[in-house]
Amino acid sequence: MSNSASFAKEAERTHKLAVAGMLSAVAFVLMYIEFPIPALIPAFIKLDVSDLPELLAAFALGPVWGVVVTLLKNVLFSILHGTSSNYVGELCNFLLGGVFSFSAGLVYHRAKSRRSALLGAVAGAALMALVSAPINYFIVYPAYVVVYGMPMEAIIGMYQAINPGADSLLKCLVLFNVPFTFCKGLLDVVLCFLIYKPLSPILHK
Repeated sequence: MSNSASFAKEAERTHKLAVAGMLSAVAFVLMYIEFPIPALIPAFIKLDVSDLPELLAAFALGPVWGVVVTLLKNVLFSILHGTSSNYVGELCNFLLGGVFSFSAGLVYHRAKSRRSALLGAVAGAALMALVSAPINYFIVYPAYVVVYGMPMEAIIGMYQAINPGADSLLKCLVLFNVPFTFCKGLLDVVLCFLIYKPLSPILHK
């Protein structure tokens, strides 16, 4: 490999690391900006757009970098903010955000176009929503019962206050969490398409 090719490869790697670090920091800050939508879903579940930088990284740098930003965001949050869930919430955020960004970036980088970016992002949001059901059912909510000492019946009761038909954890997740997660992902997609082009000079060399 010539010196110029080696230098170009090193410069590209440095650029990706710098952009990933910047996006991770932004994602970390966005984790603090969250708010409940109590009329639609229990108040302990909050809306945020901290997955947006991961989506930007997946499109600009590649699907693996989307996962890297997801990981760094949660590591920063755990260290600088601390955890109130024995890291269960952070683990869930990493798993769902990783699925979202990786699948979106994978579709886009196979055939780079605006259409493939949109298809990949929507598919990623849908996959994230579907995966959220088993992750919440088998990992997150059972762990919260242990961590907070709150009976599962009390958690289900918060859902039933909105929809009395949600009489089991699975129904709660299907009726509330899955569509909420999908809509949350779609919000990130809309914001991504609005800001990606203006940010392109920063995201790309």
